[in-house]
Amino acid sequence: MSRPDSLSPLFRSLHSIKGVGDKLAALLTKFFGAPDGQEAIALDILMHMPSGVVDRRRQVGIVDAGLNQIVTLLLHIDRHQPPPRGKPHVPHRVFAHDETGEMQLVFFRAQGGWVEKALPVGEERYVSGTIGFFNGEKQITHPDYIVEPEKFATLPLVEPVYPLTQGLSSKALAKLVRQVIESVPAIPEWIDGATLDQRKWPSFVDAMRMVHLPDAPGEAELWSPARQRLAYDEYFVGQLTLQLIRSTMVADRGISREFTGEVTDRVSALLPFALTDGQKTAINEIRADLASPDRMSRLLQGDVGAGKTVVALMAMAAMVESGAQSAMMAPTELLAAQHFKTLKPLCDAAGLGCELLTGKMKAAERRAKLVGIADGQTNIVVGTHALFQSGVEFHNLGLTVVDEQHRFGVHQRLALSGKGKHTDLLVMTATPIPRTLVLTHFGDMEVSILREKPKGRQPIDTAVLSIGEYDRVIARLQARLHEGAQAFWVCPLVEESEHLDVVAAEDRFAELQKVFGDQVALVHGRMSATAKQEVMARFAANELKLLVATTVIEVGVDVPNASIMIIEHAERFGLAQLHQLRGRVGRGSARSSCLLLFKGNLSETAQARLDTIKSTEDGFVIAERDLELRGQGDVLGTRQSGMPGYRLAVPDVHRHLLDFAHDDAKALLSRNPSLTGPDGEAARTALYLFRKDLAIPLIRAG
Repeated sequence: MSRPDSLSPLFRSLHSIKGVGDKLAALLTKFFGAPDGQEAIALDILMHMPSGVVDRRRQVGIVDAGLNQIVTLLLHIDRHQPPPRGKPHVPHRVFAHDETGEMQLVFFRAQGGWVEKALPVGEERYVSGTIGFFNGEKQITHPDYIVEPEKFATLPLVEPVYPLTQGLSSKALAKLVRQVIESVPAIPEWIDGATLDQRKWPSFVDAMRMVHLPDAPGEAELWSPARQRLAYDEYFVGQLTLQLIRSTMVADRGISREFTGEVTDRVSALLPFALTDGQKTAINEIRADLASPDRMSRLLQGDVGAGKTVVALMAMAAMVESGAQSAMMAPTELLAAQHFKTLKPLCDAAGLGCELLTGKMKAAERRAKLVGIADGQTNIVVGTHALFQSGVEFHNLGLTVVDEQHRFGVHQRLALSGKGKHTDLLVMTATPIPRTLVLTHFGDMEVSILREKPKGRQPIDTAVLSIGEYDRVIARLQARLHEGAQAFWVCPLVEESEHLDVVAAEDRFAELQKVFGDQVALVHGRMSATAKQEVMARFAANELKLLVATTVIEVGVDVPNASIMIIEHAERFGLAQLHQLRGRVGRGSARSSCLLLFKGNLSETAQARLDTIKSTEDGFVIAERDLELRGQGDVLGTRQSGMPGYRLAVPDVHRHLLDFAHDDAKALLSRNPSLTGPDGEAARTALYLFRKDLAIPLIRAG
């Protein structure tokens, strides 16, 4: 089904709207973040939600207009007092009255005679603005609206306030909104009548009208029936998209894996520790998925150090028993190398072929590895996204494992499994994700959670200290390093910035070198992969005692002897980052500590972040608190990764609607998988309206 013709008015270019020229169209295209090569359309205007409302309904006499109140007054214009010639800083004053009193209207730098034209002496005008006082007299400085009595209907008594960008005025945007609202076509209803009645929600079109052209301030509030309805719609379409992706992922695989237990028993016997209950549960859930005729699509969530890699290894060992290969993909070469280092000794001992494949390998070495992958000698391949580029042919790829999944969007999930026609998918993240975000971004997946840390992991003592205590910190650090400890010192920037009063890694490295000499080294993201790896290898081999770094060490660094983490300017890091960085220590048998150094007076939010990190090591508690403090778009880094943020829904206010949307989308596809009939056609319309039409080809034919 192609897009319904009835929706065409909303998909027209902004150029077709009266008053929109090239300059304004380009500005709006940039402002709304239209995809490359596409310009903004009328629908972008419709989906741009107000951030608040100005209430101009207070129509009183001058005598009853109070300081800082927004009022709408009918004034008789008495006289003008323009500024004296050569004194542009003196305002133009207009004296006016009504039957209750007198006041002034004040305009700074008013040139061209427009004030005299807008407010002719002897006539009446409606004026709306905020009441101020000067020399004991009431005044309005730069009124928001001045209209003739016969045009009073054009004055918005309840006026939505929109987020703007430089060059875009609120009046220009309000005019556009009104034009678009008037062109919204009749739209079929995708929420059943009983639900609308129960929740007292308006139709989609009425909800848009109430939000953009409200008759009362309450109609546009975030918790109003109109905004709740629109937030639900956005959640519902997102969930429908994820369910369609899931149905595509699991459909028609037709391979029920069979396991002998021989290889997994061998690997299990080689592990230097006992599996936790959480790991055993996750392994059983994955085996059940692999044995089912449906294609597996599972998210494995585990806090820092919870042992996700071992769970993945057991899944990959099971695939060997069924005669298939596995590929493990990491977002960086550093993390891929770390996984390989963990897996390779166990695989060698268990008789499994395990290879590392990265984009920077020498041609001859790469060719040799490709042969082993193509002929099936290699059972497990570890690498970056280079694994899924052309030229890499698998003998029989059965399982794809993706680490740090939050860096990949939902559409990549389909592409990742393209190398093996019936490939199962296991994705892992060390970023504990609140339930709300699991539904939002991973609603197409089953979820396994590892909550316990492996036995023997030491708790980490966390302290918060002002950078003013620097000398004391250095003295204590010297003593600990002398005892044989190793430490990380993390800074937010690589080099000094003109704009931020922050100590950079290079500067801190230079300072620490004066104290620790060649025991200290520097690692950051601008270094070449080889140089980084060389420094990390020396640190891992205990040739270096102190590693100064940026957040390049946030993920994928495993040095069990490192037991001290110092984070400078901790107030500048997000909660998830602080938690990840702290997780680099506490991996060995020694008691570990994390020191959060802050500078200056902390903001309320920064204080809350540091208090949270100090009080708990539970990544799931931290993730929920992070969601409260930052909002959903930042928690997963979705603003940078191209994953969906929201335009209509505000998770802090509308979170309760996500469960409804998830259940409703699931129920709809369960009873009507081909989305036919009136409710199916309405749901397809919703997919177009919310720009999720990429999911429409995934709808199965009836």
